[in-house]
Amino acid sequence: MQIKIKFFAGIAEATRKREHTLHLDHTPTVKDLIHLLTNEFPIAAEMIKRSMVSINHDYAKPDQNITETDEIALIPPVSGGEEPLFEVTTEPLYADQLIAKVSNPMAGAILTFVGTVREFTYGKRTTYLEYEAYPEMAIKKMEEIAKEIKEKWPNTKVAMSHRIGKLAIEEISVIIAVATPHRDAGFEAGRYAIERLKQIVPVWKKEIWENGEEWIGHQEGPWKKDE
Repeated sequence: MQIKIKFFAGIAEATRKREHTLHLDHTPTVKDLIHLLTNEFPIAAEMIKRSMVSINHDYAKPDQNITETDEIALIPPVSGGEEPLFEVTTEPLYADQLIAKVSNPMAGAILTFVGTVREFTYGKRTTYLEYEAYPEMAIKKMEEIAKEIKEKWPNTKVAMSHRIGKLAIEEISVIIAVATPHRDAGFEAGRYAIERLKQIVPVWKKEIWENGEEWIGHQEGPWKKDE
């Protein structure tokens, strides 16, 4: 079957499409539709997840079936339902999503820091990593870092996302985006952001090697004494 979905506002901007067609071999529910669209448009995934679906001009329930003759529209959240600037998530991370969050008319530069899972650390071969966090405190500390940055570099907008769970080699574990009026401030603020994140944000990783494993906390914790 073939169904067409209308996009509006932020979703239309993010996907650069006003309408999208899905070709399916089964009858989907509204929940199925949301899942399919988040996979197809990762750049707009968080907004799509929070959107409502309308069928023939009425809001639909998650378990409602969709037919080929239905008029389908995705209704994005209005102001107040904007994507959070700071998050801890089990979902894959995408730099484009954070760039969109910090982009603004005053920005002359947008820089991103992307942390990925490397295979070798000090001669040890990592097979995968497991990340864990204290999400509520982590987000609070990210907000504190953003406040510090805005005091040091005025008119800077910051977004941070950290992934938790099991991550394979080359997967993205953390992304930081900073938007500044000028590029010099962008480089400085970006470096400051990742260094402070490693100092005060409660995130831990377990390194799983070929012959062992170890939990590792902040590289620079408040408990670290000067040597």
